Amino acid sequence: MARKPKIPGVDPAYLEKQKEALLRKNRYVLYFNDSEMAAVDEYCARFKVHAKAALFREAIMSKILSELEENHPTLF
Repeated sequence: MARKPKIPGVDPAYLEKQKEALLRKNRYVLYFNDSEMAAVDEYCARFKVHAKAALFREAIMSKILSELEENHPTLF
């Protein structure tokens, strides 16, 4: 089996540190009522979403990041 080509100029320790920083170690539980869950299921069926966790993570983080961007502190 062929080895992956090494990227010249990239420190392997740096890559390992970056990979470790992206590990998801924290858990958060969400509860949905029946109508909310039906809406999620319909969305996933309509747009062929297979990974609901990724959908929720992306939706939540985009909302949080946009709110933080809109309400960033100003000096004046």
